Amino acid sequence: MAKINFGGTEEEVITSEEFSLDKAKEVLKDETIVILGYGVQGPAQALNLRDNGFKVIIGQLEGDDYWNKAVADGFVPGETLFPLKEAAKQGTIIKELLSDAGQVATWPQIKECLNEGDALYFSHGFSIVYKEQTGVIPPDNVDVIMVAPKGSGTNVRRNFLDGSGINSSFAVFQDYTGRAEERTLALGIAIGSGYLFPTTFEKEVHSDLTGERGVLMGCLAGVMEAQYNLLRKHGHSPSEAFNETVEELTQSLIRLVAENGMDWMFSNCSTTAQRGALDWAPKFRDAVVPLFDELYERVITGKETKRVLEANSAPDYLEKLQKELDVIKNSEMWQAGAAVRSLRPENR
Repeated sequence: MAKINFGGTEEEVITSEEFSLDKAKEVLKDETIVILGYGVQGPAQALNLRDNGFKVIIGQLEGDDYWNKAVADGFVPGETLFPLKEAAKQGTIIKELLSDAGQVATWPQIKECLNEGDALYFSHGFSIVYKEQTGVIPPDNVDVIMVAPKGSGTNVRRNFLDGSGINSSFAVFQDYTGRAEERTLALGIAIGSGYLFPTTFEKEVHSDLTGERGVLMGCLAGVMEAQYNLLRKHGHSPSEAFNETVEELTQSLIRLVAENGMDWMFSNCSTTAQRGALDWAPKFRDAVVPLFDELYERVITGKETKRVLEANSAPDYLEKLQKELDVIKNSEMWQAGAAVRSLRPENR
């Protein structure tokens, strides 16, 4: 492992220099990798594994849209694509990449397919950490491991194809074989991780649920909407409000942050922008601290997972979800966004 200094705290990370793809192939040479779920993470991890030379079997509900997507991606029914339980029976490494609610619903039949020495793999700590709610309690005679890419399945695939890889955390919850960590690292490299950093199942799910509801998605969407509505209220056009709220962030400033950090982005903006950002950042930070405290408390006590499982298990969940997404899509702000995107040179 390489030791890296993160802001004064030294951490160990693993890259393909310390754990090569050839080593991963050697570690996994006798394994049969089964991926359950071809929805969000499933396609990216399956395709990356396949492109790296690993044989992958997909388990999915026969005939649904995700099954058809797997067929379109080159997985063959009866050869590399099977119904969930039939696929799980073939695996020595079973990747649980169904939705959290899907894992709960199918766990009884998947548990029956686990053999001594198998590895049960997750990309999220949800089902294991909140076992009182999920009922997902693995048998004692299997490895329970995790590689959690720090991005959506779309970006796991994109970053693999452009050669950058996406960073992933990893953890071992249960080491029955004595090979659990080696298997975990091999799988992390095999799916194309840029680098791997250690965590625990608990820390992963607590940080992930907080991040999704906070800066990464929930907070970002809410703050954007608040600023857009403010500008519109004061007479700014939809185009101006959207460009000053979203387009400049996503097409310019966040790219500078990604390249060299927030201070570097500030130093590459006007002196007026610098001064305003430096003065107002602490105000926004302090304003949201109570919300983040509330959010984190709800995450660690399981209130957020209870909400997820109840909502996502409802028979009309997809219908209700689409209505909520359509409200966003059809709002003036994101209709303006569609118009702005259509004017980008690559879309004209």
